[in-house]
Amino acid sequence: MLDVRFVAAVLLLWTALRLISMVILFQVAHHWQDPVVYDDSGTPRYFQFATLWDGAWYERIATEGYPEQLPVNDRGQVRQNPWAFYPIFPLLARGLMALTGWSFAVSGVVVATVLGYAAAVVVAGLLREKVGTAAALGGVALLGAFPSAPTFQVAYTESLALLLLAGVLWLLVRERWWWAGVVALLTGLARPIALPLGLVALVCVVVRWRRRDQAPISPREGAGMLAALAGCGLAGLVWPTIAAWRTGVPDAYPVTMSSWRGGEPVRPFVPSIERAQWLWGDVLGLVVLAAGLGVLVLAVLGPWATRLGVALRVWCLGYALYLFAALDPWTSLYRYLMLLFPLYVLMVGGGWPPGARPGGEQPRWLLVVRTVVLAALMVAWQVWWTWYLFRFVPPSDYPP
Repeated sequence: MLDVRFVAAVLLLWTALRLISMVILFQVAHHWQDPVVYDDSGTPRYFQFATLWDGAWYERIATEGYPEQLPVNDRGQVRQNPWAFYPIFPLLARGLMALTGWSFAVSGVVVATVLGYAAAVVVAGLLREKVGTAAALGGVALLGAFPSAPTFQVAYTESLALLLLAGVLWLLVRERWWWAGVVALLTGLARPIALPLGLVALVCVVVRWRRRDQAPISPREGAGMLAALAGCGLAGLVWPTIAAWRTGVPDAYPVTMSSWRGGEPVRPFVPSIERAQWLWGDVLGLVVLAAGLGVLVLAVLGPWATRLGVALRVWCLGYALYLFAALDPWTSLYRYLMLLFPLYVLMVGGGWPPGARPGGEQPRWLLVVRTVVLAALMVAWQVWWTWYLFRFVPPSDYPP
C-alpha cells in the first residue's frame, strides 16, 4: 500500500537536494563557464549549460536521429558517433519537444529531472522494504547529494538508468519475475547494465529454487523465472543488434565504442589496471586497486550489510566487477558509481540486522547526524565536480 507521508518526505528531501544542485549549476553556468559554448537561440544559459557533453549527443539524436552509415576517418576507422548512446532518453525528450515546442535543452532537462524524482521514489521504496524508513531516507539523501548528482537534472541518462535499475531490483526482490524481465529488457535501450543485472536475476532464481520444498514453484512462476533471466540476457543484445541491423555493420556497436578508445578494442580488466598503475605506479597501483576491491567486498559481505538482502548485495558486487572489467575508468566513474546506491545505506549505518549491532541499536539521532554530515561533505564535493568536470574549458577538456 502506498504510504503518502513517506513518498512526500522523499519528494521534499529530493527537491531540497535538487535545488542545491540547481544553485551550483546556475552559478557556474552564468559566472564561470566560458560563453563560447552558448548560442543566441534565446534559450537561457542554464539550460544550454545543462546540455553539454553527452547532452550534445542526445540532442543530436533527438533532432537528427541515428546515422544509417557509420562515419569513418581518412584511415577507414569508425569515428565517434550517436550509436554509442542508447535511445530511450532522447526519444522521450523528442516526444516532449513535439508536444510543447520546447527546445531540446529545455526538454532534456525536464525529462531528466522528472525521471530523477520517479527514481528517488522507487529507490526509497526498495530501500525502505529492506532497511526501514530512516535508513532508506538516509540512503536517498546521500544519493541526491552525491558529487555527480547534478546529472539527475541535466540532459544525461542517470535518472533513467537509476529508475529502471531500481525497478528491476525491486521486482526481483518481490519475485515479480515477469515484470522484472520486461523492465530488464528496457534497460537494454537505456544503459549497458544487463550483465550485472543478469547475475542478480540468476542468484535470485537460484535462491527461490532452493526454497521449492517449503514453497512449491508453480508452472507459471517457473516460466516467469525463466522470463526474468531471458529479459536480462536479451537486454545485453538488443541495442547492438539494432545498431547492426540499421547500419549493415555486424559489429557496429562495439567498433563505435572502441572509437572512444582511439580505435583500440575493449580488453577486459586491462584499462582499469593500466589506469591504476598510471596514477600510482606499477606496484602501488595494483595494491590500491586490490585494496579498493577488498574494501568493497568487506563492506557488502559483512554483518553491517545483512539487511540489504541477497539481491542488493549481489548487485553491488556484480556491478563493481562489471565496471572493473568493462570500463576505461576516468572522470566518468563518478557518474557510474551512483548506481551503487545500496552502499549509501551502509554509510549511514542502516544495514545492521536487529540485535546484531555491537553496543546495541543505533539511535535515530545518530543516523540523522551521519546523514547530514556525509551529505554536506558530498555537496561540497559536488561543487568541485561541477567546477572541474562539468564546466567546459575550451578547446578540450575531460568529460564528466
